[in-house]
Amino acid sequence: MARPPITNQIRRLRFEHNEMTQQELADRIGMTRQTVASIEHNKYSPSLEAAFRIAETFGVPIGEVFFWKAGESEK
Repeated sequence: MARPPITNQIRRLRFEHNEMTQQELADRIGMTRQTVASIEHNKYSPSLEAAFRIAETFGVPIGEVFFWKAGESEK
């Protein structure tokens, strides 16, 4: 199965926020640690609501967390 055409900076942002764990992020956004790990490793694309919650947790615009890789969805 192809990976989603969305990449992210969640790992870097977690590190920059006092080395927040995946579990801490999951608790803040109301998801499981496993879901956060899947999103972080580009195995799963979050819902729009979850993406906004993640960005809000880090205090940055959504465009600083998630990036669309144009042309990847056609592969």
